[in-house]
Amino acid sequence: MGTQQQGKITKIGVFYDGGYFSRVTQYYRYYERKSRISIKGLHEFIRGKVMELESVEQKHYCQVVDAHYFRGRFSAYDAAKRENQLLYDRIFDDILMYAGVVTHYLPMFADKSKLADRSEKGIDVWFALEAYELALLKQFDVVVLITGDGDYLPLVKKLNTLGTRVMLLYWDLEFPPEVVIPPVRTNIGLINEVTYEVNMSEIMRSRRSNQIVESMFIPVDEEEELTKKRNNDFIRQPDFPLEMLEGVIIHIDFERGLGNIKSDDNAFPNIIFFRSRTEDFFNLEKGDRVSFEVGKNERGPMAINVRCLEDSDTEEEENDNEDSLDDEPNGNTFDNTQEDESLLLN
Repeated sequence: MGTQQQGKITKIGVFYDGGYFSRVTQYYRYYERKSRISIKGLHEFIRGKVMELESVEQKHYCQVVDAHYFRGRFSAYDAAKRENQLLYDRIFDDILMYAGVVTHYLPMFADKSKLADRSEKGIDVWFALEAYELALLKQFDVVVLITGDGDYLPLVKKLNTLGTRVMLLYWDLEFPPEVVIPPVRTNIGLINEVTYEVNMSEIMRSRRSNQIVESMFIPVDEEEELTKKRNNDFIRQPDFPLEMLEGVIIHIDFERGLGNIKSDDNAFPNIIFFRSRTEDFFNLEKGDRVSFEVGKNERGPMAINVRCLEDSDTEEEENDNEDSLDDEPNGNTFDNTQEDESLLLN
């Protein structure tokens, strides 16, 4: 167990095996918890665990200073043939970006073993080289590995020679028999070689009432269900007027894909809105003025068709300026066609 030196920050580097973590998130998303794992919540758990094991007394002296995610990725052509794959890839990229995680992708290759259409190649080598190099350059006190692959055993041994403590976050999970997803397993040699091993499946199962553990989970986004159903009758009920309202964003959470609006008439002082029902969600900020309609789901009223008023006002001003230029008697003509480059996540 390490001891904190006076004024010295305990630096943590986190490294995700994307294929392994993807199966973990699928398990909790669809089975045991029916919730998505929060990257920010997981990092907070890691900080707390390192504080406990490294005898760090103050939270500010224990920081996740670097986080990296490694995964094989479908080409745009292959992803386009899979329903909503491109959309979900982009959404997860946004989640990682706002959590401060650096992504590392390699293309998926044809699987000659025919176990799948595509498989990862070389990502484990890149993972190991990057983790070792960054541990040398940035001098992490603790490297956290989120993986179960025994191929990373040489990496752990090399980090041990540097004097870097290694924490392993691992799961052992079994999917239902009818599901064709491989079980989540962790190599026993990897568990035995690291400095700190943390059995996350036991923690997440036995400490549901613990606030730190609960913060690692995000309830299933209503926007995911809405995207699948695409049924306006589900979100619009006669209990609420469908006229356009205006208000101000008082909170927005990019990782969770939701926010809150206060309407100008104060009829809805804190109404929730979701990413899928919001135009250009990731360009919004707290304090932005927006227009919206009021719909309803199982939990109550929600804002739908949310749009930024500043963008609309700017477009109107630009159109007015272009119209005035067309009226000039200089004979010049202008192309008023504008290409909408905003991303509508629904």
